[in-house]
Amino acid sequence: MSLVSVHDPAIVVASSSCQRSYDVFLNFRGKDTRNGFTAHLYEALHNYGIKTFMDADGVAKGEKISPALVTAIEKSMFSIVVLSKNYASSTWCLEELVKILDCKNTMGQTVLPIFYQVDPSDVRRQKGSFAKAFAKHEQKLKEMVRVQIWKEALTEVASLSGWDSRHR
Repeated sequence: MSLVSVHDPAIVVASSSCQRSYDVFLNFRGKDTRNGFTAHLYEALHNYGIKTFMDADGVAKGEKISPALVTAIEKSMFSIVVLSKNYASSTWCLEELVKILDCKNTMGQTVLPIFYQVDPSDVRRQKGSFAKAFAKHEQKLKEMVRVQIWKEALTEVASLSGWDSRHR
């Protein structure tokens, strides 16, 4: 009898439900990581046969996430959130994150944070570049409730067990 590693990508793919369109949804700040870290991550997942959603450069940007992205998030078994220096400056990323955490809390989706060259405690406590981004959001937006929801989402995702790229 042979033992199979729990981390075997084939297990991840095989355990995916029939109703799932993707195994993994990637959430990231394109300007920070699209052409480097996230592109390599996507390629590695794809090479293991893991069906991964990564938005295209042509996806329309706006304050509300599109129905296509909502569906992609909802129909993914896992979401990988790549938290980078300018992540919080994107209302798009923050809106996706809120939806991802909603799917975690209501549908049991697994969320895996990667802290890409940022301190997890800066994310959790919104310090450094995260504090600056939220100061700009607070000046620009009149809807302070939305800003508070984003802050709580960052605190929640930064409290999950993840990977810190500064140590690897």
